Amino acid sequence: MPDRATPHYLTLANGQIRLWQRGAGPDLVVLGGLTRAAEVLANELALANPGCRVTALELPGIGGSRIEPSGDAEMAADHVVKALASFAELALIAHEMAAGLLPAILRKLGREVPVITVGLERSLAWRGSVSAELDITPRQDGTHLTLLWHHLRDRELLEPENTGQPAKVGEPISPAEDLSATFVAAATMPSGYARLWSLCHRTIGEAAKLEGCRHVALLSDVAGALAGLRISVSGNALPPARALPNNAIWHDSIMTSRGLMHLRRAGEGGRPLLVIPTGGGSSAQFAPVVSGLARGRQVFAVDYFGNGLSEKLDRDVTIDMLAEDMAALIEALGFQEVDVWGSHTGSLVALELAVTRPDLVRRAVLEGPVFIDPDFQADLLDNYFPQIRPDKWGLHLQLAWHWRRDMFMYWPWYRVDRAAARDLGVPSAEDLHLYTIGILESGLTYDQAYRSAFKYDTVRRLPLLKRQALICAGPNDMLVNGVEESAKLNVPSVETTLTPTTVWWPAPEAAAAQATLDLYDAFLSRP
Repeated sequence: MPDRATPHYLTLANGQIRLWQRGAGPDLVVLGGLTRAAEVLANELALANPGCRVTALELPGIGGSRIEPSGDAEMAADHVVKALASFAELALIAHEMAAGLLPAILRKLGREVPVITVGLERSLAWRGSVSAELDITPRQDGTHLTLLWHHLRDRELLEPENTGQPAKVGEPISPAEDLSATFVAAATMPSGYARLWSLCHRTIGEAAKLEGCRHVALLSDVAGALAGLRISVSGNALPPARALPNNAIWHDSIMTSRGLMHLRRAGEGGRPLLVIPTGGGSSAQFAPVVSGLARGRQVFAVDYFGNGLSEKLDRDVTIDMLAEDMAALIEALGFQEVDVWGSHTGSLVALELAVTRPDLVRRAVLEGPVFIDPDFQADLLDNYFPQIRPDKWGLHLQLAWHWRRDMFMYWPWYRVDRAAARDLGVPSAEDLHLYTIGILESGLTYDQAYRSAFKYDTVRRLPLLKRQALICAGPNDMLVNGVEESAKLNVPSVETTLTPTTVWWPAPEAAAAQATLDLYDAFLSRP
């Protein structure tokens, strides 16, 4: 069995619920995420309860449970009950504020299950000491991140009844890494988290009135509360994630021969198209490419190992290694041949994949391949990648936010002077939030794939390409010189062109974005 909790996505009619699962045996299902990440809960409970299969469910609006909560307990509970249908028998555990949904869940469940609450007394006390309203709307200065971080941290550090005093009893205080996991899941959809916090703040009192529940103070007390309960082992595997209607993007986790990879997918049939992103964050920002090319195709965008929501492998990454990862993914999905679309780092990975595994690649779109002077290459490798490490006070949040913000203003970002200013414009706070969360999801390994692009010898490798390829870039792409440099090499299988815009950058002009997508589609639709 894996020595950590692994993610799984359950597809419902209007979205997905993410579960974190670890262990084998009778099913313990825990509801959490408001004060402690579901991933962290799954790991802690599995270690404390060996011989059980622990599944932690992220409530709607948190992390990978990408269903916007309505603020109505009955609707939120309905999503949870549909997810619980995957378990024949279970003990249901509600962690802290998540117990606010228990009354509605139990009304809808239609069967009796043993119920344990953890930290209910703390949660009841928060009604009088912590506001139900949490304004974490993204802001241009990034301070909403700091607000959320300390909202979460203070729930651990401070007395529930008196938030002016540090608590002397309670759960062990989370290390910065676990607090970061809780923060990232909560921050994925700020409006969803805020609405769910407010909802459970209003309904937590009803949980105290439930009959037949076992109440414990700490996670370490759950094992004692389970004593005497008989839960049969179902052994049922969770159903695989499946496509959402109308080419909506859905999430999937795929175990490959090299590790667990996270995908964003769209489309249900047709030729497969692999979307390979830039390095650093997740593939979330490439949603316009995934959905824009999904008609008549099955599109899947990948998070590199070490980036986004894929497994964090600690290794010295090269482009050829990333190409091998893509080959392993294609084979794990059972595809014989795919088309490939890659940008920046992803264009180099697509190139290397097509060169080394031409049997897997039919056509390739390479956006902004990296051609950099050796002196500038050394400068980038020395200065481009700040260390971003979770900090107990949340100091890393402003670093990540303003690093991403400055990237849109200067090239490279660390040359903050008039001559280095770019024409992209500062993204909206919502777009900056998306980019920053991708970096924070990646953690200490965020720079691995990104760095590899500045070490790759594109000039030497591109002439080896035999598959049909379109090399392109938008006019404001800092790597637009790759189009001209590629043309100079006069590779027979390569076409080059400028595109009207870069469709995955924030707020492109709509007509230019559609024209660019049409250009990709026309090239990829050729026989």
